[in-house]
Amino acid sequence: MPVLDFLWTMLWFFLFIAWIWVVIVVIADVFRSQDLNGWGKAGWTIFIILIPWLGVLVYLIARGHGMQERQAQQHADQQAATNAYIKQAAGTTDADQLEKLKSLHDSGALTDDEYAAQKAKVLNS
Repeated sequence: MPVLDFLWTMLWFFLFIAWIWVVIVVIADVFRSQDLNGWGKAGWTIFIILIPWLGVLVYLIARGHGMQERQAQQHADQQAATNAYIKQAAGTTDADQLEKLKSLHDSGALTDDEYAAQKAKVLNS
């Protein structure tokens, strides 16, 4: 097998894998979307499966702007759930953390600015 044929085969293999990845990401976004009802999700899924190139391109043009927002919201929700689980598993509450911060501030281990930043972080989480 000549080297050029091998490189050509590798290029097509890479493009095929990239295409599968794009289709999976788009279909996952269809099902992640809260603003689509069941019929809308079914319609987009059928469109993407029956006419893949056109379906994906139309979806990216029509709804691509919200894909990053939906993914960021999912990551934020997962992070919040993880933080809540860690707090619950560790048995610490915000009041406990604030007490520890206050004691560190009173002992001089934290400056006023560090204390205020940490306190804001605890209160916002």
